Amino acid sequence: MAFFKGQETYSIDNKGRVNIPSKMRKSISPEANDTFTVTRGLEDCIVAYPLDEWKKYEDKFVTLNQYDPKNRYFLTKILQWAEDVALDGQQRITIPKKLIEFAGIENKVVIVGMVDHIEFWNPDKFEQYLNRFDESYEDVAATVMVK
Repeated sequence: MAFFKGQETYSIDNKGRVNIPSKMRKSISPEANDTFTVTRGLEDCIVAYPLDEWKKYEDKFVTLNQYDPKNRYFLTKILQWAEDVALDGQQRITIPKKLIEFAGIENKVVIVGMVDHIEFWNPDKFEQYLNRFDESYEDVAATVMVK
């Protein structure tokens, strides 16, 4: 299983190519074949799942009742944006233009490791996201980490 962590800010070129940080590339399992599925994330970010991790989600997707309007809506929203992209020889992926526009990414991108996937954010939107919670980090941690 991949385990992505950390944060980096990189440049993204006008073709949508961005390097995957080496510390994150080390977490990609051989089963992923250096391929990611990229799609829209929650909030205004782009998510990239190594192919083997994405397959686990596909296994969940096929169990959803597509006659339920919420299930169908969710599947439509996540899958309409989804594309497979492979690392090139310079360890970059090419993010589709429609996703870059969705996330409002221009020249710089914040790359965040999020356990089983990587998120790509417009730097300003990422800061806004981090600052929008009224609770302190400590209070959120106390709530989330309760077993």
